[in-house]
Amino acid sequence: MAGRHADRGPPAKRRRQARGPGAPARRRARRGIHVIHTARPEGAADRIVSLVPSLSEALFVLGLGDRVVGVTQWCVHPAAAVARLPKLGGTKDPDLAAILALEPDLVIANKEENRRQDAIALAEAGVPVWVTDPRTVRDGADLLGEIAGLGASAEHVRRFVTPVGAAIDAAEASRPAEPVPVFCPIWKRPWMSVGVDTYAHDLLELCGAANVFAYRTDRRYPRVRDEDIVAAAPELVILPDEPCAFTEKDVQELRKMPLPAAQSGRIHMIDGTWVSWYGPRIVRAIETLRNLIVAGG
Repeated sequence: MAGRHADRGPPAKRRRQARGPGAPARRRARRGIHVIHTARPEGAADRIVSLVPSLSEALFVLGLGDRVVGVTQWCVHPAAAVARLPKLGGTKDPDLAAILALEPDLVIANKEENRRQDAIALAEAGVPVWVTDPRTVRDGADLLGEIAGLGASAEHVRRFVTPVGAAIDAAEASRPAEPVPVFCPIWKRPWMSVGVDTYAHDLLELCGAANVFAYRTDRRYPRVRDEDIVAAAPELVILPDEPCAFTEKDVQELRKMPLPAAQSGRIHMIDGTWVSWYGPRIVRAIETLRNLIVAGG
């Protein structure tokens, strides 16, 4: 997302980008045959291209980094490891020709992070494409387990997969009786909030929040106005730094609104990966957000 993921833009306003006449999508589209996998494909995966920053990190954490042959420019963790890999464009504008030149036997994408037409183009070129789509924290944990199934050792599973499920169980067992009303925007001009059908919403509620804009007509990323925010009366405002790179100026603007969060000084900028990156960060994300939401940290 933004800051680290400036090519993404607000979810409702992503633009299609023109392809050059020699791009693989144009060469192979006339075949009309493609398979997009929504679960981990069977078979070997020794040359992996990851188009999803959080899953690029997951591959390395699980000891599968030696199989990764290329990533996007927004795949920034683990920093030293990904710095050595070819950068294959952005999440929304990947270099398809460069991807195909690497001869991957698996491309990992995401329904929201990446564009369907790029996944189709790669599949039509004969590359297995796995399109992930976690909508809940449990989905994120299950996805981490599926990635581990690509060949992670039992020790890596014990250290990095099992604790995620345990952290979710513990958080579910200790939800507060009275959740804290929270506003968590992901964009400004217009304001856009996380909605009920998002991973971020599920994570926030798991950590003790009541998402004040959960059930709008747009259940993904509803647009809201200043007066809507005031009427919702959030007791906490969380400003993740992606996809919109919120600044101290935005904090000051919100502090001028008659909000309980402004009156109590509970408007916080945070690392956006804690809100939106599923995978090995889930354990730390739960710790960080519970401290912020429930303990008022």
